[in-house]
Amino acid sequence: MAQGLNALLGLLRERGLRILLLFAGVLAPLWLFVELADEVHELEDFFFDDPLLWRMHALASPALDRFFVGVSAAGYQYGVIPVDIVVVLGLLAWRRWREALFAAASFIGSALLNLATKQFFQRDRPSLWDSVAPEHTFSFPSGHAMGSMTLAMVVFLLAWRTRWRWPAALAALAFVLLVGLSRVYLGVHYPSDILGGWAAGMAWVAGLYIVLYRNGGPWKRAPQANS
Repeated sequence: MAQGLNALLGLLRERGLRILLLFAGVLAPLWLFVELADEVHELEDFFFDDPLLWRMHALASPALDRFFVGVSAAGYQYGVIPVDIVVVLGLLAWRRWREALFAAASFIGSALLNLATKQFFQRDRPSLWDSVAPEHTFSFPSGHAMGSMTLAMVVFLLAWRTRWRWPAALAALAFVLLVGLSRVYLGVHYPSDILGGWAAGMAWVAGLYIVLYRNGGPWKRAPQANS
């Protein structure tokens, strides 16, 4: 009886995570992205974009400029991309093939999706003031926001079954928020670009997790055949 109850509780925990991921990690972010994308496609203005940009710009100072330029760099070429590579290579070295596939597919797929959606929507970047770190590519969805959310979700989901789940969650959340904030502070993205990047990255990784781990979560060794 006790073993059966424990098995049932374990099944509920596993299915509960998958159901939560389906709704909170896939469906809700997809709904948000579609709503944002529809407005961007129709060239509509979001009521919160310009006011939030100006509010962040009002805080500008040389010290904050240096800080957010550094955060922005860590949110892409000098942080997220190197960490992505280290995560995949580390999992391969540890011979965690399915975990490595999940991470690699998440990172590569997210980057390709971001490039494709930017080209499709071709939204111009904000031009309310001269940024200290100008950008010249398209704006929606934010690549920094999408890349940082993708990395955060991969780390969080791989850490979920370990004792590091909550430290990983808090660190991932803080990093994602700081990167998104840096892009608005620098005036190179609208807040709606950030929301779109977060939503797309979360939905992509959560969807991959549900597909790749439909028969069990990460870190489970495949059963060995009897000799």
